[in-house]
Amino acid sequence: MPTTTTTTLVTGANRGLGHEIARRLVEAGQRVWIGARDAGRGREAADRLGAGFVPLDVTDDASVEAAVDTLRAEVGHLDVLINNAGILGEVTAPADMTADLIRHVYETNVFGLVRVTHAFLPLLRASAATPSVVNVTSGVGSFALVHDPERVESRYPLAAYGSSKSAVTMLTVQYARTIPEVRFNAVDPGQTATEFTGRVGHTVEEGAEAAVRLATLGPGTPTGTLTDREGPLPW
Repeated sequence: MPTTTTTTLVTGANRGLGHEIARRLVEAGQRVWIGARDAGRGREAADRLGAGFVPLDVTDDASVEAAVDTLRAEVGHLDVLINNAGILGEVTAPADMTADLIRHVYETNVFGLVRVTHAFLPLLRASAATPSVVNVTSGVGSFALVHDPERVESRYPLAAYGSSKSAVTMLTVQYARTIPEVRFNAVDPGQTATEFTGRVGHTVEEGAEAAVRLATLGPGTPTGTLTDREGPLPW
């Protein structure tokens, strides 16, 4: 029987971790779409990887709806959505954190994820395969890891970013529990050496492993899990 190529959208994929995830999935034979706010960089990255490009600002309703319309017209469905777009925000001591500083981070990391997921659910449900959503979270949002002095996550008091990633993980669980026809999982890339981290940490190839694994499991994809490249994580 002929096989159907998996269609995947990776948000925030013109550079860094998202770019590496997209590269690996193209290499695995998937039809990958790169979503990015910067049209020039997004198209350049897509051309370089042999992927499609769709303008996508996760903080803007009209941009997200336009991206949905593009994929609906071009493909008619979506098999895998990887919510990778995220920002660090201001690295401010928790005592000095204001509501506006936190709101700025949540607009992308939390509300953007919800906006994109909600908008693309109809295309995911139209998949003839095993539709899957992979949400990129972070160990700095984990109670267990932040309290473990042996873990790098305990060294960074990132109130806005860390709490936004706690929300991402819980949203993943809630989606998984209530939308059984779509698989939802959260992955922690760990401290990965990209512009985002100031080039500190393990390689971008290592950081991409957990997301790539989940995006290529097909019918064997679990739901409601939190993992890094080494396996399940505490929360």
